[in-house]
Amino acid sequence: MNQMDKENRKARYEEYYDLPHPEPKHHKRMSIDARAAQFAPFAALTGFEEKIEKSAEDFNSQIR
Repeated sequence: MNQMDKENRKARYEEYYDLPHPEPKHHKRMSIDARAAQFAPFAALTGFEEKIEKSAEDFNSQIR
């Protein structure tokens, strides 16, 4: 995108820059903690590392 396109895009939306952010009317805003939890990484394999380590320990103890 060249400089002229950027300036045209900015001018097109300039009237919206200073508008207040809309607030929900029917429910409270989500807390920052709850919002962060919603976007936290999904840990589908919780405990997987511990199981691998235990398996390795069991294996190593059998071959000694």
